[in-house]
Amino acid sequence: MNPMTIAVGDLKVWRLGFGAMRTCGPQVWGWPKHRASALAVLRRAHELGHNFFDTSDAYGPEVNELQIAEALHPYPRDLVIATKGGLLRPSAPRWDRCGRPEHLRRALEGSLKRLRVERIDLYQLHAPDPEVPLEDSIGALADLQKAGKIRHLGVSNVTVAEMNKARRIAPIVSVQNEYNLGNREDEDVLKACEKAGIAFLPWYPLGAGSVLRLAKLKNVAARHAATPAQVALAWLLAHSPVILPIPGTGSLAHLEENAKAVTLRLQAEDLALLD
Repeated sequence: MNPMTIAVGDLKVWRLGFGAMRTCGPQVWGWPKHRASALAVLRRAHELGHNFFDTSDAYGPEVNELQIAEALHPYPRDLVIATKGGLLRPSAPRWDRCGRPEHLRRALEGSLKRLRVERIDLYQLHAPDPEVPLEDSIGALADLQKAGKIRHLGVSNVTVAEMNKARRIAPIVSVQNEYNLGNREDEDVLKACEKAGIAFLPWYPLGAGSVLRLAKLKNVAARHAATPAQVALAWLLAHSPVILPIPGTGSLAHLEENAKAVTLRLQAEDLALLD
């Protein structure tokens, strides 16, 4: 495997993905004020080499999937789109879990329509619903996969036990949990992904900006004439071969900055300081 690529099931993508969520409006709600600028970011992301886009029907809600289709359809052959279902957004502050099979079936059909595809490359359960047995949620998605509407299945916001339970129901190729240099609470999930040989997608790879204020990160960045964001992403890439970071932004400048992280080679002393 090329060290600059990673496998997601039988798909090979660039090691640095793109989280499209930030091209929505404030609080990931509605359309952004400058719609043309958001579309330009999505197009530029692919031009820079990002060929794994992460989204969800909850982003907007629905807005983000529509944006991706508007910006990039008909899709380049190398583009892999990962979306998610299992959350409801009755208002901007709320992210309510809903893993009922009937909801997931409707959510999947909606994503297919908005993204203008017949099959989702990677469909992820956004979060387990404590009111619904995980077997029911994953089972419903497995049925949709057998029907040819999903290529690969993933899970998000799970514990090791939940990940293993999902894997006993259907093949799981990815896990997406919060993880970054400043928050490693899910290190056990990452290690489980390494053992299973499946991709780990850290959301909030920059900690929504909080990671960038770490003094040790700034010191390493100064040593390499790089930005803290580039070092934080380079650390993730060096930390585990199964990590597929998905930094997101609505800014062209930040997009260009983040993409350069793949060329930053941290030395052993850098990693020792950051660890």
